[in-house]
Amino acid sequence: MKIQTKGLLEAMFNQRKMLRLINFKLILFLSIVFFSCKKEITVAQNQATTPTRGVWLTNVASDALYTKENLRDAVALCQKAKVNHIFVVMWNKGWTQYPSKIMEKTFGKAIEEKLSGRDPMRELLDEAHAKNIKVTAWMEFGFAAENQGFGKHILEKYPNWAALGNDGKPLVKNGFKWMNGFDPEVQGFMTSLMKEIILQYPDLEGVQGDDRLPAMPVESGYNPKLLADYKAETGRIPASDKEEMWIDWRVNRLNNYMKTLYTELKKTRPNIIVSMSPSVYPFSKTEYLQDWVTWVQNGWVDMVCPQLYRYDIEKYRAELKKAYDFIPENKKEMFVPGVLLKVGTYSPTPEYLDMMIQENRKLGVKGEVFFFYEGIKNHQNYFEK
Repeated sequence: MKIQTKGLLEAMFNQRKMLRLINFKLILFLSIVFFSCKKEITVAQNQATTPTRGVWLTNVASDALYTKENLRDAVALCQKAKVNHIFVVMWNKGWTQYPSKIMEKTFGKAIEEKLSGRDPMRELLDEAHAKNIKVTAWMEFGFAAENQGFGKHILEKYPNWAALGNDGKPLVKNGFKWMNGFDPEVQGFMTSLMKEIILQYPDLEGVQGDDRLPAMPVESGYNPKLLADYKAETGRIPASDKEEMWIDWRVNRLNNYMKTLYTELKKTRPNIIVSMSPSVYPFSKTEYLQDWVTWVQNGWVDMVCPQLYRYDIEKYRAELKKAYDFIPENKKEMFVPGVLLKVGTYSPTPEYLDMMIQENRKLGVKGEVFFFYEGIKNHQNYFEK
């Protein structure tokens, strides 16, 4: 009897010991989860409350990307200029500016030839993050295939990817020859590049489309399959490029792609910031079938940076107010206007630059993205003050 009692007491003791151990582990686990969540919430709050002071870094009219030393100098200048977010081109001239397995498999080169042997994105991320500067991959070329011969390899290999105008010929607008952005195969190609880069660089903060992604010239859409779909759904054939029903139908196709793209990117990396830098509305819709207002209203974009490139303050103020009013009240933080800092030989005067920023602040807009990096050099006194 004593042996049975002793065994029973030992069993009870062991059971209590086990319960205490389980409780301790549970408390420890919940504590870790709590503090991890708290940290994530704090980071998210800081990201939401810290105004963006961004700049686009290009591979055109700039040599910043072309050596590691130049990149280091560019980041150092951005830090002096109090820039906290660099939007760096990673798809331009028909090539990626990062080593891409998709491009290597598809077109035989992993990266723009002048960048061969390097990984500019990795170099930039390391330099920028050391200075607490965020980085977004800017897919500038979008659905454009070629410009001045750059990118001609795309349609040479895949002529069926070409967008066609109403004359049945490959479409060229403003010097750009376009891919057919309505084609699921072309859409899949662009989506694959964007998914690749956010997976290849898990510390990359964001990815951005431009006024060519997703967008198509209003003169496009005359590929036989697309015309057949339009006739099957509406019973009509387009009367002109700008026929309202024809515009809306094509816009809806691109909107569906935007929704799918956003969903795919978020599924791939839920914390990635998906931003877009469209032209001003409604020009974006009537000329490039880019209905970014619908994207904002439906939650298919996390940050929108309309290109408010104007040369006098009255026009800038008008475009700023118009664009700002399209943003729902509970989403105003996502609005980060694009401000023109340099194009060709043009650069705004210090007075005009200050007026544009003051117009933003009067409206309650706390940040902006400047086009483009090289313009900082013309306004160092302004940026460093």
